[in-house]
Amino acid sequence: KVDYAVVYGEFMYKAKSWPYERRVVCKVEKPENQMVYMYTFVVTNMDSSPGYLIKFYCKRGLMENFIKESKSGFDFASVSSHTRIVNANRLQVHALAYNIFNWFRRLALSANMRKQRIDTVRLKLLKIAAKVVHSARYITFKRCSSCPYKNEFYETLSNIGKLNVQLE
Repeated sequence: KVDYAVVYGEFMYKAKSWPYERRVVCKVEKPENQMVYMYTFVVTNMDSSPGYLIKFYCKRGLMENFIKESKSGFDFASVSSHTRIVNANRLQVHALAYNIFNWFRRLALSANMRKQRIDTVRLKLLKIAAKVVHSARYITFKRCSSCPYKNEFYETLSNIGKLNVQLE
C-alpha cells in the first residue's frame, strides 16, 4: 500500500523580470490521509530528469542547512586573526566541535530532538535553571516542576549513562 502519491513534471516559464523562458521542474505530493498537496518547484538549466533534479536540489538545500548551522551554531565564520595558521587552527577546532556535537546528537539525544539544530539543543538542555545537589552516593539535578524540557533532559541523561565508553 502506498502512503502518498508523487508526480513529477516540467514546464517552461517566463517571469516578467526574466529576459527568456526557463525550465521549471516540479514535484507534487499528496499524503493519502491528508487533504493537502505539497509542491516543490525548481528553476534549472540542467538536462536531467525531473525526479533526479528534485532529489539533487533537495540534497543541496540540506547541505546548505548544515553550512548555516555550522556558521551560526559553531561560529565557523569567526576567523578574526591576521595570520592564516591561527585561522586554520581555529576552523579545525570549530569543525571538531561540530563533529562531536553530531556524535552526541546520534548517540545521546532523545529521538524527538535528533533533528534539531544546535541552538535549539542548547536552549532545551543547557540554558535551563537547575540546582545540583551532591550527596554521598548521588548527584541530583533539582529543576523546577514546570520545566518544559525535563523529559528530554532526563532521556538524554539516561542515554549518556547507557553508552559503553572504553578509554584506553
